[in-house]
Amino acid sequence: MKKLKFNELTLSAPIQKAISDMGFEEASPIQSESIPYIMKGHDLIGQAQTGTGKTAAFAIPTIEKLDISRKTIQAIVLCPTRELVIQVTEEFRKLMKYMDKVSVVPIYGGQEIDRQFKALKNKPQIIIGTPGRTMDHMRRGTINLNEVTTVVLDEADEMLDMGFREDIEFILQDTPEDRQTIMFSATMSDDILKLTKLYQNNPKKIDVTFQKVNAPKIDQVYFEIQEKTKPEALARLLDYHDIRLALVFCNTKSQVDDLVELLKSRGYFAEGLHGDLSQKQRDKVMNGFRNGTVEILVATDVAARGIDVNNIEAVFNYDLPRDDEDYIHRIGRTARAGKSGKSFTFVVGKQVYGLKRIERTNDIKIIRRQIPSLEDLGETRINSFKTKIKKIVENGTVTSYIPMVEKLMGDDYTAMDIAASLLQLAMDDKNENFDSKLKFEDQPYREERKPRNTRSQPRNKRAPEKKSAGKRPSRPSSSFEKYSKPKKKKNR
Repeated sequence: MKKLKFNELTLSAPIQKAISDMGFEEASPIQSESIPYIMKGHDLIGQAQTGTGKTAAFAIPTIEKLDISRKTIQAIVLCPTRELVIQVTEEFRKLMKYMDKVSVVPIYGGQEIDRQFKALKNKPQIIIGTPGRTMDHMRRGTINLNEVTTVVLDEADEMLDMGFREDIEFILQDTPEDRQTIMFSATMSDDILKLTKLYQNNPKKIDVTFQKVNAPKIDQVYFEIQEKTKPEALARLLDYHDIRLALVFCNTKSQVDDLVELLKSRGYFAEGLHGDLSQKQRDKVMNGFRNGTVEILVATDVAARGIDVNNIEAVFNYDLPRDDEDYIHRIGRTARAGKSGKSFTFVVGKQVYGLKRIERTNDIKIIRRQIPSLEDLGETRINSFKTKIKKIVENGTVTSYIPMVEKLMGDDYTAMDIAASLLQLAMDDKNENFDSKLKFEDQPYREERKPRNTRSQPRNKRAPEKKSAGKRPSRPSSSFEKYSKPKKKKNR
């Protein structure tokens, strides 16, 4: 499936500028296929997993099709969980960065409803919500869907599994019949197909779930750490593995700049690469990286495209990539020209589930490891010193220092005392930039953590509202009489 660049799509200048700020140049397969078709107003079924860029695939054309002169709800996106509602809303806001007259409001359980009332009074054009809370607002009359032109069902299979089918149908039946209905789902079950037959009109089907990028043969490991410990972890791994040429990926330009400064302060020869650099600056950095004067290149995904350096020893995912497929593209920068390579990935908190998804999608295994302790680093350095000492002795270049050692021995010091002291000086010098108080090995394994007991948590901390597929809870008969419509197929 051909991937297009965003500037090849017919998009407005504000959207193009926002996409550029987000660091994207090339559209993912689901975006390349979906955006042009949705822009034409057709219904669509997209079969795509999380991490393929599907949110932008429907968000970009949904925003582009808005009539910004109208202060009415024109698009509604339904999501199965409050976490996904928040995530999708954030994506929309990033894309709407340069569009002052467009607004989006998230609607989900667990948030104070008065706050949502206030936001809805500002007449947003886009609503993103969970089915249950959306219906609640419909019942209260705070959401009117009479002028909706676009409906998106995100992760439709999840919503059906959670028992939201009837909620979805009530919401759809209260929207105009000539609306555009877009559906994204990781699987295509019988329930999904029944829903499409009832509420979509000759939808186009796009399936990108079959696309798996082959990962090269690389030693792939990951580390579960805290965000604030990433710099120390990176420095320890660089020293422990004695890496001379490394490529480090960050998700934002500011992170690249901050990390470069930090690495330089620790004595590393590091430079950054991102979209704000001129071509002259970029060429200078890349020439330094190719000839070895730059040991560590810190880059964003877009800036790193086109880098072809055969002797990169390791790739670091300092930040887990936003799109799953970028993981394979990143680590593929090492182990070239028949050489071996390593990839190290830092994950924080729930990001580990995204990493596990990358494993499943690409049929690869990423091993969990612990960050080396200072004792581990010490053993590695001693072995390195041993090799260097052996080489010096064999080359016979040590003879000029023998008189100095003999003089020290005359002061009642033994050769063993002198050797041990010199080794200590060397080790202390190496350890000077490391935080001896930070104990990565004391951080618990994820498998050892106790499961959360959601029943004991306050209401606003619980998991998203979830319904069984069984009997629906009763509603006040007077409140929903207007939604008691017979199911009917969309007819344009």
